[in-house]
Amino acid sequence: MRRDVRTRGGHRHRAPALQPRPARRRAGPAAAVTDTTPRAHRFRSSRRVPAALTALAVLGVAGLFLYDLAAVRAHRPGMTWRRELARQLDRHTPADLGVLLGGGALAVAGAVLLLLAFAPGLRGILPMRTPDPGPDREADTAAGLRAGLGRKDAAQILRDRAMEVSGVRSVRVKVGRSHIRVRATSHFRELDDVRADLDAVLAVGIGELGLAHPPHPHVRVRR
Repeated sequence: MRRDVRTRGGHRHRAPALQPRPARRRAGPAAAVTDTTPRAHRFRSSRRVPAALTALAVLGVAGLFLYDLAAVRAHRPGMTWRRELARQLDRHTPADLGVLLGGGALAVAGAVLLLLAFAPGLRGILPMRTPDPGPDREADTAAGLRAGLGRKDAAQILRDRAMEVSGVRSVRVKVGRSHIRVRATSHFRELDDVRADLDAVLAVGIGELGLAHPPHPHVRVRR
């Protein structure tokens, strides 16, 4: 808003416009900032080969049983293995040791297969942070693009960074899902000083990797 101001000499000039102050937001649940960054999940294996082998095995067993059923319906003798299986089942009871051992082995095998089926797989790839969605990244977000870093590649990068520390002669780095084990050998300088420099360098290196869940380093230095 502008207004005219008259001075003592009779001249008029316009005062600068007064800009209204922006209203302050009150702190509260309505003013809370929501995190719109999508959460990064672990990579899941497609398991095409195991799924194909399992489908072929189920198809073969189903076809075998269907052929045996059709043969019996046509008044032909059933397969030998089915008659022998029926004879063994009639002879043995569930209390026999062989039946208990066989049932336990099958139960353990089934539990292992279920665990492997529900496990994400691809343990060698660490998910990276997903950038904040913006107007330039709408197409990438809609396509569901994700980024990952191999554990061996991350270990090599951190090893190169650790070798730049003064006093370090050799380094072994093993990257896991939640921890990074660093074993360094120093040939001069105090071990505490070398460990402190390694902690600082690794903290910067882990941050530059851009991982969604940065692992915690465990550093051990020896002569």
